[in-house]
This record gives sequence, structure tokens and C-alpha cells, in this order.
Amino acid sequence: MDVMEFFQHSAGRWRSKRTTHHLAFRRSEMGESEIEVKALAAEDPEIIALCESHQVDPSLAVGGCCVTWAASMGWDQEGENHEGKTVFALVPDADKPHSGQLLRDRGYAEIVSVAGHYHMDDDGGLVLVTEYDIMSSVERFWFPSPNVRVRSSTVKRMGGFSTATFCTETRVLPEETGDKVAEQIDPQLLVSPLGW
Repeated sequence: MDVMEFFQHSAGRWRSKRTTHHLAFRRSEMGESEIEVKALAAEDPEIIALCESHQVDPSLAVGGCCVTWAASMGWDQEGENHEGKTVFALVPDADKPHSGQLLRDRGYAEIVSVAGHYHMDDDGGLVLVTEYDIMSSVERFWFPSPNVRVRSSTVKRMGGFSTATFCTETRVLPEETGDKVAEQIDPQLLVSPLGW
């Protein structure tokens, strides 16, 4: 599948279970989130506005998505809020359509508008690489089955990895319970590539 098909396949509601490893502290933190993904066509006003804000010709975009989320983490303090919304726009490379620029109005590691790079790897995974002013992040998404999406990410600060995160996301299907979705998961496919 190409990157826009990947976004279209990601459309819908997801429940995410997350483990974040804080490497400097040698501790891990569990979390959960509800995620809503909406695929956006290239002509969508949000895609056009995002391209213009990055000074990119909107006619070069093939589409994107809008993601909203509400999350909680194990170390949360009272009043801490993990809710948000971001828009992604995909601008493929002219000579390599499976890679290109990924424009965001809000980054993963920093809450700023940012342009990163994406590519589809040989295993059908979507890899996002983003360089910020003081850090960088690498995220990889893939589908072990149609209703299970897996995500791993690392955030590197000041010369070393500060966090590594692994998420298992199950699609919320109106006609099925969470147990039926869980039965579709092959446990061997959910082992973290980092060995945790």
C-alpha cells in the first residue's frame, strides 16, 4: 500500500495501550489513549492551509489526515492534560512516491508546527523522521492485522535516546466487543522490536 492508503486504512477510532521507557531513569510508564483518525483528501481546506503555512504548494500534496486523542499516563500529576489534535499533509518526492515530506501543525516531540520526512519500508510500515530544534524523533507504524496497528517511537535529545515507546492500537468496531478484537491478535507479532 502507498502512504495515502496507509492513512485511509488508519481511519477510524482506536484504543491504544502504551509503554514508554524513560531510558535516563531506567523506568517505564504505562498509558492508554483513545484516538480518532480521519483521512483528508488533497482538496481539504485543512490540508491546503497546512501546506500554505509551510510555504509548500498545496497542489503537490496527495492528502493527509486529522488525528485527535485523549490519553492518560501512569505518572500523570493532577490536572495534567494529554488531549490534542493535529493535521498531517503528505507531499511525495517527485522521483520516489513512497517517500516525501510530512507536514504537521503539531509535532510528536514538541508542540510546534514541523516538517518531517516519511517513507514506506519494505515490510509495509510507515516510518516518520522528524528533526526539531533540540531533539529528533523516529516513529514506525505497521498493521499486523487489519484491525491492529502497532507503533514504536524513539525521541533523542542532546546526543542520547531519552525515551522509547511501544504502542498496540486496536480498532474500535461498533459490532464487536474488545474481546473479539483481541482474539484476532497474534501475540508473536506484538513483541517489541527493542526486546522489551
